[in-house]
Amino acid sequence: MPAIWKGSISFGLVTIPVTLYSAVRREELKFRLLRKSDLSPVNYKRVAEADGKEVPWDEIVKGYEYEKDKFVVLKDDDFKRVDIEATQTVDIINFVNLKEVDPLLFNKPYYMEVGKGGDKAYTLLRDALEESGKIAISKVVIKTRQHLAAIRPEEDRLMLELMHFPAEILPATDFKKPAEKKAGAKELNMAQKLIESMTVEWNPEDYQDDYKEALEKVIEDKIEHGDKQQPVVRKKAKPSNVIDLAAILQQSIKDTESRAKPTKKKAVKAHRKAA
Repeated sequence: MPAIWKGSISFGLVTIPVTLYSAVRREELKFRLLRKSDLSPVNYKRVAEADGKEVPWDEIVKGYEYEKDKFVVLKDDDFKRVDIEATQTVDIINFVNLKEVDPLLFNKPYYMEVGKGGDKAYTLLRDALEESGKIAISKVVIKTRQHLAAIRPEEDRLMLELMHFPAEILPATDFKKPAEKKAGAKELNMAQKLIESMTVEWNPEDYQDDYKEALEKVIEDKIEHGDKQQPVVRKKAKPSNVIDLAAILQQSIKDTESRAKPTKKKAVKAHRKAA
């Protein structure tokens, strides 16, 4: 995997050489647009809205729409005026308790691989953060863009988590609140029982991208059999007219418990295998 960024962590007089690697991988299936008649790939064109004509790159400028259909053009020199120097350093501003930070601010995680000669300081920072329950709030420039970021320990490594600036988060007051101010005691008790009946030990291996796997299966079938596969017709779920929330919760608990308990036949088979 290619490195995203190379530099160092800096706080006080301490400098730790590190390399960033993306901690996530989004395995989306990529598709090309094709002409139906001969499956020739179709490329995108830069077309002007005014007359539908294709626009060459040397005639394209960047504009900011400050009012409807009114633009101000920004040139390369304008962007240079606000360029932030890429220092290749993650500058720690301060340390805060992890529990005090709104989870909505966290955006994208990266692994911080220690660089040559930085092992001792890297381990010191990792252990100090682990023991204190704190994270390091910092700023870093990656690919000409400044980011707010947090350095936090993760097992025996450090992670850099890019963050949203607080002003980027929409306030909750922009959205409608539920009319009910407090849940009823009976329904709340039933909901807690349902939660308890569905509670399991966390195992990340239990969760897969069902859509991606199903789509891969469709692609494999089409490669092998062409369009001979029968189309899937899914029945739409009928809307329920039940408005008794307690009854719905009770039925949900029963359904969950019945799925969790093995049948007699399955239990006997499991016992025989164990024997």
